Amino acid sequence: MELPHLYVLILLLNMFDFSSGITYNKGDTEARFACDSEGIPPRDEMIKLYLSSDDLKIQCFFQSEAEFTTKEFLSVFTSAGLAPSLEIINSTYTGVFHFNLTLYSDRVYWLIDIPRENITKNTDIAAVEEWLVRITLQYGLNIYTTEGTLLDTVREPILHWKLGTMMKKRTIQRLYPHVVDLKTTKCPCANDVALLGFVMNTTFDGVYIGLSFSGFWDYDDTQWYNLTDMVYSQVGEEHKQLSVVDMVLTNHFLVILTSLGLFISGDLRYPSSSVLMLSRVDFCGFERVDYIKGKLWYNERCFANREHFEVDYVTITFDRNRTLSEANSCFYSKEPFLEWLPCLPPVPKGTKTILSTVITFLVDQEQSSAVYLFHNQKNTIVSVRILKHNKPDLIQKFPPFSFPSSFSSPVGMIFHPRSHFLYAYGNQVWLSIDGGNTFDLIADFHDDIIKNTYHSFYTSDITLVSQSGKVYLTKAGLGKYSKIGSISDKVFTLYYDHMGFIHKLTPDHFEAGGSLAAFGNSKGIFGQAFDMGFDTALAPQYLTLNEMIFYAYVPKNEPKDRVHTKQFYDIHFGKLIHSRKTGTAYIRKVFQHNTPEGFLSSVIAELIDPFGIEEVNESSCLSSSLSISEAGNHSYKLSLQLQTPGVISSFQDSDIEKTVVIPGYSSFLITTILDNENALAVATMPEIVPHNMTFQKDSWFLYNFGKRNGQTWNIYAKPCNYWFQQHDDSLSLSVLKYIDLGKSHTLKMKVIPNTKLLRTLEIPLLQVIVGNPNLLEVKVEGYFDETDSYIMEVSTASKTLHQGSTSLEFIVWGASTECYVTTFVPVLKSSCSYLKSMHHIPSETIPLEDWMSGVYVNSQGFNMIKVLPINYRPPSNMGIAIPLTDHFYHADPSKPIPRNLFYKSKRSGKFKQCANATTRKECNCTNDQKFSYAVAFSDCREKVPRFKFPVIQYPVSLQVYSEDGNFPVETPYLVTVTEVNNRENWNLSRICFLLQLLQL
Repeated sequence: MELPHLYVLILLLNMFDFSSGITYNKGDTEARFACDSEGIPPRDEMIKLYLSSDDLKIQCFFQSEAEFTTKEFLSVFTSAGLAPSLEIINSTYTGVFHFNLTLYSDRVYWLIDIPRENITKNTDIAAVEEWLVRITLQYGLNIYTTEGTLLDTVREPILHWKLGTMMKKRTIQRLYPHVVDLKTTKCPCANDVALLGFVMNTTFDGVYIGLSFSGFWDYDDTQWYNLTDMVYSQVGEEHKQLSVVDMVLTNHFLVILTSLGLFISGDLRYPSSSVLMLSRVDFCGFERVDYIKGKLWYNERCFANREHFEVDYVTITFDRNRTLSEANSCFYSKEPFLEWLPCLPPVPKGTKTILSTVITFLVDQEQSSAVYLFHNQKNTIVSVRILKHNKPDLIQKFPPFSFPSSFSSPVGMIFHPRSHFLYAYGNQVWLSIDGGNTFDLIADFHDDIIKNTYHSFYTSDITLVSQSGKVYLTKAGLGKYSKIGSISDKVFTLYYDHMGFIHKLTPDHFEAGGSLAAFGNSKGIFGQAFDMGFDTALAPQYLTLNEMIFYAYVPKNEPKDRVHTKQFYDIHFGKLIHSRKTGTAYIRKVFQHNTPEGFLSSVIAELIDPFGIEEVNESSCLSSSLSISEAGNHSYKLSLQLQTPGVISSFQDSDIEKTVVIPGYSSFLITTILDNENALAVATMPEIVPHNMTFQKDSWFLYNFGKRNGQTWNIYAKPCNYWFQQHDDSLSLSVLKYIDLGKSHTLKMKVIPNTKLLRTLEIPLLQVIVGNPNLLEVKVEGYFDETDSYIMEVSTASKTLHQGSTSLEFIVWGASTECYVTTFVPVLKSSCSYLKSMHHIPSETIPLEDWMSGVYVNSQGFNMIKVLPINYRPPSNMGIAIPLTDHFYHADPSKPIPRNLFYKSKRSGKFKQCANATTRKECNCTNDQKFSYAVAFSDCREKVPRFKFPVIQYPVSLQVYSEDGNFPVETPYLVTVTEVNNRENWNLSRICFLLQLLQL
């Protein structure tokens, strides 16, 4: 009887979430739906769905801590006409599917069956985005929104290979004592597909790699492979001490650096055998002692629906001194990684150069430039050079940027995935937003050094891990960071999955961070909120009723190597100071200075909650009046004068490190108790010290921000203070927009302040950065609405005949690192969308039934349909017996390949749809693919139009098909006729192009 009341309650609780858009940062929401595509959904686990060659069947049930059963929940929702909706989203596509409302009496879950072709018609192996899935109780209403992922296992390249000899768990367990480090790499388009490599000590040989397609959520789901025999087959078994050193998984290739050399896989899109084969790259003069100190560098970008200007680069650097005979310690290559070139271009003879070590070399694909991080005994420099024909030139794009001498231990440089944020890290962290022209200091770790960085493209999280095990968090593009904990494991690595959840991986177990929330940070593996305070006293000084300065005290006798531990730094910017009594203040600015004496740093903070003052029972001196006089040596003497006879009032040792606050005058931090009536103190503002003045009791106050008698104050990260909302048709944080020539696109977003009791500054809340400002015309307009929300509209247009891609970075610069979304990075391509295609309209239409039969006779008795032979390849200019094209037609892997006797013919020809299949049936060709003119589906094409040779006066009519509809081709399209199989002996004369209102 109570179920209808429960239903009403559910609707009332969620009525304020009824919104057609997604608002981020509103706080963690509990995952209410449990779903699975491979059986009964497990409770309280991340939703991981997998798309095979069959239809996608998903079972979902509603999970709740209430006493009602899942079956009862389904009954209530169904009787009200409510059933979940499933949104499948990637950077260019959003599809909505609805679960069936029909409820069987014995069913406890909702069920949906989606044909694969309703999600994607493609089945070829290629780099393809992993989808985000979003399940809500009712489409358009954000009720119980739960997110997960959907991986296309048919198309993901690495999943079609057996990496080596498969290993059992007990065999893996024998390796644990010999593992000294871990290396991870993940698929750029599907971050849940990842590899984990064991770095072995010298007592155990081997290359051991684990493959996960579920984001390392479960250790038992990882498939382990032994690649040792494969490596030894290349180098010889007489070599010993073999181990993984580093790995990179690009869009199409796997690069493995071992202690015995660098190994490259073949193109993962074209499985030629069941076992992955590796080839070794030779670097003359380099041996094991060099390889074990080598490092791979990679600019992670997803090349789904790849354009011709998109190519992967990988760099290898060696930690060795350059000599006259060995001038290079850095090499790079672009796919297919067959040719490795020195990172430094040849220098003309007679040119003076400063001998420096190349720490990192990266290719900036947005600006087509080469970025170097150099280091020598004197300084650290970033140099950016122009990239010509995929090679760095001697010409500098910008003047070299020299870091200050304090950046003494650089470790590396990296682009945040899918963005133009460039980070240099070591004992400091620096950020460049303009491709290496300038850098801004983000963090200074002094004697500690950041050894590794870990990135999530989806949430913009960047985790920094120092050599001492301390863990810090920043967000891409944000000028602030937080300390979030530490890790005590001797052997570990961190990894972000596709949804931005962080995982701690160790040799024998995996640990995921945070709860399975729909939105929210996942830092649970580092414990609770971390105190970023430090071991010293603070002296508060009021500026106004709502604003104050906190000075950090450094005693005169403090050892020099400990001074830096008693200061405010950039890490404290944007954080909250909490008092043990009561009170909170928001740090708006951080200062470093040499005066006043005893205070080397301070912060300006905005008061949120008033701080509690000391009471008489805590400090009896408050019962007296107070006079102040100079004591010399930058100190002041505070003297008590008893006002009420018989009252005990004196300074006590517990008053040391407490601060005397006098409205309108300088504050005084008590440092020494001379006697019951006198104490020494240092002034926060010596210019406004009240000389020779006496203040009656109750006109001066005492605050306790000391450390002498236990911790009285803390600094924590500020809770998320802004909501972020997209006013766009995209429902994902990963967005890709194509802008064709003469077209434009507008992005709109809103930032909603959630700053309780804090002032809203009347300055733009969003910062916009264009990765390649020369590619598109970008116009930005921002304004505040009546609710103090900040709205920004960005219009982009393609005005030039120049193809390329650029990122747009939108940064909520005032946001806390606790926010789920602080940075939004859409990618814009000046190119024709893969969803847009130009189709030739045949001069004579052949009915579908004739295509099926293979016979269509024209008025002259000529059959217009040609049934192609199995595994047909068109002839080349070398003759009909020597085909050279890579395209097969009417492919059948089980049948012999005709005209395949000559060497060049054997090297050409690659199955696409039929790759890794053994029969034509396994190619899974659909009817649409069998009649498609697209080269990608040539394997499936069985019949083609037939014409008499030569073709004369053939009318060419073209139409453009896009997501916006179909329309005839018009200017400014430049039509070029080519032969897709590179044939040269074809003849197409007197062509008549039929364009809209234009005849050529």
